Amino acid sequence: MKIAFVHPDLGIGGAERLVVDAALGLQNQGHEVVIYTSYHDPKHSFDETRNGTLNVQAHDPSPFIPRSILKKGHILMAHLRQIHLTLWHILPAVSYSTPDVFFVDQLSTCVPLLRWLGAKRVVFYCHFPDFLLADGEFKEGQQRRKRSLLKRIYRFPMDRWEEWSTGQADTILVNSGFTSNKPKVVWPGINIGIYEEAVDWSDADVVPLHSDRPTLLSINRFEKKKNVALAVSAYAVVRKDHSTLRLVLAGGYDPRLEDNNTSSVDLPQLKTTQANPDVLFVLNFSTSQRTALLRSPSTKCLLYTPTNEHFGIGPVEGMICSLPVLACASARTGWLCSPEVDQWAAALQEILALSEEERRQVGERGRARAKAHFSMEGMTNSIEQAVKETAERGKVRDWDFEWVFRILLIIAAVAAIYYGKRV
Repeated sequence: MKIAFVHPDLGIGGAERLVVDAALGLQNQGHEVVIYTSYHDPKHSFDETRNGTLNVQAHDPSPFIPRSILKKGHILMAHLRQIHLTLWHILPAVSYSTPDVFFVDQLSTCVPLLRWLGAKRVVFYCHFPDFLLADGEFKEGQQRRKRSLLKRIYRFPMDRWEEWSTGQADTILVNSGFTSNKPKVVWPGINIGIYEEAVDWSDADVVPLHSDRPTLLSINRFEKKKNVALAVSAYAVVRKDHSTLRLVLAGGYDPRLEDNNTSSVDLPQLKTTQANPDVLFVLNFSTSQRTALLRSPSTKCLLYTPTNEHFGIGPVEGMICSLPVLACASARTGWLCSPEVDQWAAALQEILALSEEERRQVGERGRARAKAHFSMEGMTNSIEQAVKETAERGKVRDWDFEWVFRILLIIAAVAAIYYGKRV
């Protein structure tokens, strides 16, 4: 079966890791896979997307369609960028590559276009509705922040389009129980085998990260909502009793994104001349670096600092590597406590005081849960089943898309008459 993935920006993040692993899993099952994206930077991406393992077709419309205009209108530009990707690159390719099913995630803009103009079946994988994020950090059970009149006018068509275009998919999948109502939940999975491979400590990328000092590890994108500053503040308190303790902050960093730039300003800067710093920043880490940090005997805990996140891949990576995971209570994954510095510091003291036997037991329980619920095989099988069931529905019926051309024809005719009279 031929399966085409459509993802907005193929960088380094949880959503991107899911897409890459899903594509890998389906490809390993014998399917022909291609990933279409509006942006792919080989210096800011996962290994499989740049070493030829996966077929990635990137078409960046910049500067014709930028990511934003004067740092505003991000979602509008995202819609336009995906429309450009769909109309100018994906649909023309359909005539000769003929994918059986499209797998779209994160942004549903292209779903109606693929069904109506491409006459293809579509599976949409929902991470988190944009309209819930548009007003800032989402907090379950709390009233959303009131929008200004101008923003309500701007967001109205955006929210309605997201709601309507999502509903145009043949099959809708979601990544957590929080997102789910009627759609099927397909938990994100990870390639467990990668984390079980022997670490080459002589690797030039790994050597600068290795240390015998006890280490606290944070793996998060450098965005304000990830609240990495909480890890720094809690570490500063705990270090008073653990003088050799160090903190490693690893994650995706994209200088194009304002949020990445502003959030990094609030964090302490690493002195590159220091051979063994107390706080080490690892930007856009490689697969070997990530595995080495998670598997290192010196790493004592994985810190997952975001609040109100319905799902995070970081804690799963920590559990599969038998690490204790400290997370905010709203995350519902890991060693949970409120996102207060004193409470995090107290929890870290407790984790650091674990005996080897207690640490082994915690690690075994976490690893068993990760393997049972978040394996790449389980995710691949669920997605493959959804894709096959969607494809078995057959060709999209003519009336599903022919009426669109009729409406466009009527609009064109009215426009021609209107402008003809003016001339």
